[in-house]
Amino acid sequence: MEIAYWIAGGLLAVFYLYSGGLKVARTQDQLRPMMGWVDTIPMPAVRAIGAIEILGALGLILPPLTGIAPGLALAAALGFVLLQIGATALHLSRGEARLIGLNIGALLLAAATAWLATTWI
Repeated sequence: MEIAYWIAGGLLAVFYLYSGGLKVARTQDQLRPMMGWVDTIPMPAVRAIGAIEILGALGLILPPLTGIAPGLALAAALGFVLLQIGATALHLSRGEARLIGLNIGALLLAAATAWLATTWI
């Protein structure tokens, strides 16, 4: 179970560190080609989402690695489940149903990671 957690949690952490880093570091014009939804949400909110993704990625890795508050890994994974539900709803509201494949995949991986994180509790 622990090996499966590290694989799933590691994949999620890398994905969200990259995604969150882009949202925090790039301008709206730089994000627009890959994230068309940035025009509908104020940039401070986009930056906040990016910061939350980075913190969540750290929450998947650091608590189980250090043994300090390992239950935070479960909270981080559940947070990513909620984040992907919101992202899917945003894409569907914009008529972008063809773009939700990545969201569904990330949602399923986050749900599996949350289940695997119960080994730390």
